[in-house]
Amino acid sequence: MQGKEKIRIFAIGRLKSGPEAELQEYYRARLSWPLAIEEMEEKRLGPEMKEREGLLLANALVKKPFPTIIALDERGKEYQSRDFAAFCQQSIEKGHVAFLIGGADGLSSSVKERATHLLSLGRMTWPHKLARIMLLEQLYRAGQILAQHPYHRD
Repeated sequence: MQGKEKIRIFAIGRLKSGPEAELQEYYRARLSWPLAIEEMEEKRLGPEMKEREGLLLANALVKKPFPTIIALDERGKEYQSRDFAAFCQQSIEKGHVAFLIGGADGLSSSVKERATHLLSLGRMTWPHKLARIMLLEQLYRAGQILAQHPYHRD
């Protein structure tokens, strides 16, 4: 773990080479805030897979203090982009920020309970790999809003 990143995304699943990985790098490289992405996988299928993925995420969170832990969940809070930018700025001012993205079945209840915030990217269901790209784009957009760059249009 490098330590200088302000934002860390913990994601279940690995992006292999292809359009998703290219988009991930495209937005990650343009972010205003230093960001790291930690991918993890649970390969054993079965009824407890979501709980095992939750343990992977919980174990990753103990590596560094995260005052703000944001779990992506369809029942979470929805933001308009300007409000999300302000929320990001406030969260980063408190210290390191962790975003948690579950696998295909979502996040375990124990992970959601540990989170300080639940974030929804909308009421539609998105594949977890696309949710990562959408989060990165919104983080990039937030940085551009805060810098008063014309990227974002209301």
